[in-house]
Amino acid sequence: DFQFDLYELLSSLIFARAVNPCSKYRTFHEVLPNLYEPVHYSYDQLLDGLSFIGNDYQKFVEIFTVQTKKAFGLDTSKSYFDCTNFYFEIDREDDFRRKGPSKENRKDPIIGLGLLLDSNQIPIGMKMYPGNASEKPVLRDVIDQLKTQNNIVGKTIHVADKGLNCAQNIAFSKKNGDGYLFSKSVKGLPETEKAWVLLENGWKDVKDKNGNLLYRCKSCVDKFPYKVEHDGKEFIVELTEKRLLTYNPSLATKKRYEIHRLSEKAKSLTVSGAKKAEYGEAGKYVSFTDKTGEKAVVNINQDAIDNDIRFAGYNLLVTSEIKMTDQDIYNTYHNLWRIEESFKIMKSDLDARPAFCQKEETIKGHFLICYL
Repeated sequence: DFQFDLYELLSSLIFARAVNPCSKYRTFHEVLPNLYEPVHYSYDQLLDGLSFIGNDYQKFVEIFTVQTKKAFGLDTSKSYFDCTNFYFEIDREDDFRRKGPSKENRKDPIIGLGLLLDSNQIPIGMKMYPGNASEKPVLRDVIDQLKTQNNIVGKTIHVADKGLNCAQNIAFSKKNGDGYLFSKSVKGLPETEKAWVLLENGWKDVKDKNGNLLYRCKSCVDKFPYKVEHDGKEFIVELTEKRLLTYNPSLATKKRYEIHRLSEKAKSLTVSGAKKAEYGEAGKYVSFTDKTGEKAVVNINQDAIDNDIRFAGYNLLVTSEIKMTDQDIYNTYHNLWRIEESFKIMKSDLDARPAFCQKEETIKGHFLICYL
């Protein structure tokens, strides 16, 4: 029953976002009047329309994905997935905007956003979720929806960073007949696998055209145990996977500098008797012993510092695709930077945050506009 053209609303808001991103109020009163032709809807109708498209944002994403496939073609043999979050300058949480681990280390309520790209890094899926929810199940939800909507039956390799690497996501990939390529924390490996990481044999040097060392790598194929949950029970399953270990000297230097800076901060705060909340990220190098009825005792955790220094510069990639070459695994994983670039553009060039919308539907409509 809208008394205005929904396509005109959608397209004009996208053009306005690209030309001069700002609040919806300023967009209507300052940007839209200066577009190539006047719009035929009021400010209240803008908010109603935004709420409408936000309520069904996944349907709009699906329509645009289908049209992109028709116009340009999509390659879903590999899919790249990552999550970020966006803050809101409000004091009180609601059902959607919840306090959680913010990428900007802010204390404001946030929402999470997961983005899926195809092999050529074209966006093909998006999902929003409350800020306090885990991002790990989002990968499964988005890929399930995408495959159902687009009748994708071929094998897809899911590529994501270590934040999304969990046994359930790996089991999901295998169960669907898909593959996976995730990074994995070297520091969290069992001692036997850490020994392989530090062994000096098996390394290959990768150099640039001038002969300068870019990184070193070595790989192995073996069976590795994973703990998965099914029907409320936990099972240990062994999966054959290829693991590619890389060592980057310049990354190691950068990491060691950061570790040294944080450890020095922890030491100075310990000497000055700072509160636990003041340590921030440096708190991982400190152990707090709470003596009953007395002040907490703070000690520098030298083992944690030494462990981080020992594994600085190492990165481990794990994949179900045992026939992939080391170079192909490395190059495929490093295409994840495209998603980071998309998030960066949304946050900076498109001013996606802080968002000034109030209702959940209009917030979702706002981020749909940014996505499109």
